[in-house]
Amino acid sequence: MHAPLPADLADKRDRLVELIRGYESCAVAFSGGIDSTVVAKAASIALGDAAVAVTGTSASLAAGELDTARSLARLIGIRHEVIATAEFANDDYVRNAPDRCYHCKTELYTQLAGLSERLGVAVIANGANLDDLGDYRPGMIAAREHRVVSPLAECQFDKAAVRALALDWQLPTWDKPASPCLSSRVAYGQEVTPDRLAMIDAAEQLLRGLGLAGVRVRYHAGDVARLEVPLDALVTICQPAVRGDLVKKIKSLGFKCVTLDLEGFRSGSLNVLENLGSSTPPGN
Repeated sequence: MHAPLPADLADKRDRLVELIRGYESCAVAFSGGIDSTVVAKAASIALGDAAVAVTGTSASLAAGELDTARSLARLIGIRHEVIATAEFANDDYVRNAPDRCYHCKTELYTQLAGLSERLGVAVIANGANLDDLGDYRPGMIAAREHRVVSPLAECQFDKAAVRALALDWQLPTWDKPASPCLSSRVAYGQEVTPDRLAMIDAAEQLLRGLGLAGVRVRYHAGDVARLEVPLDALVTICQPAVRGDLVKKIKSLGFKCVTLDLEGFRSGSLNVLENLGSSTPPGN
């Protein structure tokens, strides 16, 4: 059992549901992350069959994430659609400048807008919360251009409030670490390719296979892997037997050099290298 929601958060929850009810119908851009899951749950409560969750898939989606999204949609009871997105056909996306996310979201929202008539929805909603508004988030520009609404931000939900509501609604991912797309691991200026993303995905699976949560494998020029793990796992990773086996396996994926970041895991470290946004923007 968990404690009931504080009164102020309960008020936000009710405002969220009422706001979405006012849409009359909506499609939720649904990654299966905690934010879009809470929006999907609220949409299901508010609109029932007039709500649909839509998940975009491409080489940038980590292994297992689509299965997670499908499972969550079934749990919530919301209609679920899966679409293939084609951001890799856009040279502006592949070249991986700091505005990469803008091109990705533009592709997703363009497809969602095109599906609106078939899906029978009037509004497209995303999972952006208040914390996202203060960070370097070029994807939010694409959202504004496509008139995508952000009900969590509008109802003054920050990340902590989103997690508290998810726990109250007994959503199993209430404490799930941020899981942004694999392309966010590639250093700006290095082309984003399906092969590189597959290397990153497999390397992160190796780290999770050691029982580690909250890990990133960053791709840098020259096929260099920079590993970010929780600080309390640094000693474990550096044990000779673990380190040697891990390096061998990661190199077998195509990396030529494997480095360990002594600052440990932190969101947005590639943005910091480019002096973009806040010092710790969540979600990268």
